[in-house]
Amino acid sequence: MPIFEYTCKDCNSDYEILHKTKENKDDVVCPKCKSKKHIKLISSFSSVISSGSSSGCESGSCGMPQMGGGCPGGMCGLN
Repeated sequence: MPIFEYTCKDCNSDYEILHKTKENKDDVVCPKCKSKKHIKLISSFSSVISSGSSSGCESGSCGMPQMGGGCPGGMCGLN
């Protein structure tokens, strides 16, 4: 079940909604002010892929371009 993030247009609060598969996503209501006026935010997620061996990202030897001290977007597990 996906979690979506929203910002209320009326009270400017941020909140998350866990949508069930049959739930109508148009019926989102702000938990703070009960408004139905919202903006759906773009969310990101991260995942960890463990293969049991060191990928070399910490030392920069994974072969992918480094961005801020690590592999971009966890791409070392894709080598």
